[in-house]
Amino acid sequence: MKKAYVFPGQGAQFVGMGKELYETSPLANELFEKANEILGFRITDLMFAGTDEDLKQTKVTQPAIFLHSVILAKTLGEEFQPDMTAGHSLGEFSALVAAGALSFEDGLKLVYARALAMQKACEANPSTMAAILALPDEKVEEICASIDDVVVPANYNCPGQIVISGSNSGIEKACELMKEAGAKRALPLKVGGAFHSPLMEPARVELSDAIESTRFSAPVCPVYQNVSTTGETDPDTIKQNLIAQLTSPVKWTQSVQQMIADGATEFVELGPGSVLQGLISKIDRNVTVSGKQ
Repeated sequence: MKKAYVFPGQGAQFVGMGKELYETSPLANELFEKANEILGFRITDLMFAGTDEDLKQTKVTQPAIFLHSVILAKTLGEEFQPDMTAGHSLGEFSALVAAGALSFEDGLKLVYARALAMQKACEANPSTMAAILALPDEKVEEICASIDDVVVPANYNCPGQIVISGSNSGIEKACELMKEAGAKRALPLKVGGAFHSPLMEPARVELSDAIESTRFSAPVCPVYQNVSTTGETDPDTIKQNLIAQLTSPVKWTQSVQQMIADGATEFVELGPGSVLQGLISKIDRNVTVSGKQ
């Protein structure tokens, strides 16, 4: 029996996130204040008492979710003894810091660099994403490949739920074809751009330099990465997978299935929301799923 700690990605944020941690834990208070110094603005003010619009800004959203997740893990102390970790997209950075592959400071700097690079790529090339429900993965992949524009599977969230990513016109065409093929829903998402697609290449190049110049250590347990779906412990492999992640699909379904195959029987989500708990329950109903906020 093994315990896996998992960390959410963008979209899990809410006003007030992390406030109770800040007010009740001296360690959390210290780390949040350190984050304010590193970022150069008081992200805690936006997290605890900002608006939904404040938190929707990519440059705020990503470090906010990272901070909530990582600081929560650190406040657990000896209770936090993972056999494996994983994170959904942005959450992979949280998983790496929690597992000791990255320092808190370096992880935050990389997440902020990632957020700014992605924001820049979105502004340079307007694009979008859409959620496809109740269509086999193979059919979604086939339809994406048939469109003469940039459209790719971006998030394999759970069986019957894939998010696709691409140009505005490509996503519009894809949604029509998905519905014709029998999708229960093909719903455009309110996001800033085509994350995890070739359109994020400028952000990947920019982030690559930052990742390459950052020191990574061997984690205390395997980290199941979005690109490879397998438990990684080699720092160089972890770096390369992290660089590839921005333009590659998030293989969450496959990662969770591999963690279960490797012995995971209990999953604990650390951070805002409970999205991953819901997805994991749909991937395998036989595992125990819980969360901490």
